[in-house]
Amino acid sequence: MLEPSPAPLTDVELIWLEGRVERWIRFGRPVAERIIDRRRRVLSFAPGAVFALVHWEGGKYGTTVSRIWVLRSLRPDETGDVVQSVTPVVEVLLDLKTWAKVEAVLAAIDAVQAAGLQPATVAPDHWRHVGHRIGVAQTPSPYNRVRHRAWLMRQRLGLADDNDVPGASDA
Repeated sequence: MLEPSPAPLTDVELIWLEGRVERWIRFGRPVAERIIDRRRRVLSFAPGAVFALVHWEGGKYGTTVSRIWVLRSLRPDETGDVVQSVTPVVEVLLDLKTWAKVEAVLAAIDAVQAAGLQPATVAPDHWRHVGHRIGVAQTPSPYNRVRHRAWLMRQRLGLADDNDVPGASDA
């Protein structure tokens, strides 16, 4: 009997061309890494994994592009969005441009970590909330252990939408 093939991974190409183009992962748990050359590598994420991708470009007169995404990799049966340097498609939980907004998202990520939590495991709705609030120049609500415990209980009780469950099984 043939064993089912493992779910395809989501690949993210990272690059570091000093002072020109930088693309890096701010949080997330890759399951594989492939080095292309000294400036480029590919990280792979399992279906359901949540991760943050930061993209920065600069030119002769300073920063030209600043962008951050919080993304969820998908299972083969799900449809999603196209994101630069990510294959195949993913679910976009947060997408913001301009360095001021990117810095605000990085501060929100730091706050989650300061609360002793892993950003990749918090409720996906929190990242949507952060993106919407920062997108309209408002301060997002903090994510804390109480909210995280409520999220975990929703998952255990089966009240969480399967698309919102990081690392959800293919049941």
